[in-house]
Amino acid sequence: QVQLVESGGGSVQSGGSLRLSCAASGYTSNFYAMGWFRQAPGKEREGVAAIDSYGSTSYADSVKGRFTISQDNAKNTLYLQMNSLKPEDTAMYYCAAAADKYYGLGYLTRATYNYWGQGTQVTVSS
Repeated sequence: QVQLVESGGGSVQSGGSLRLSCAASGYTSNFYAMGWFRQAPGKEREGVAAIDSYGSTSYADSVKGRFTISQDNAKNTLYLQMNSLKPEDTAMYYCAAAADKYYGLGYLTRATYNYWGQGTQVTVSS
């Protein structure tokens, strides 16, 4: 049974920073990518950043240069360092893991991922 547990969300002022963590447990050896998604009220869930098993990263245009995704394989933990936060970054942030077969949909595409965490709220005030 795979479990993903996010932490690190909170409330910050515009320009501030937060670091999200996602602890993975269970059968994780077949993960080929992990990612961070976010969903604001009334909006679709969107891909923010992803990292594959080779360490290659992908970012949404809206966060490039401000967010950094990384992972510690020894700890089975995924991170998202978020700097220069803006009010439009306010959303519930979800960790996701992709396992087994890759269908070429892209690592920032929701359909690529099999497992999801419960989310952690990030609120940025102006």
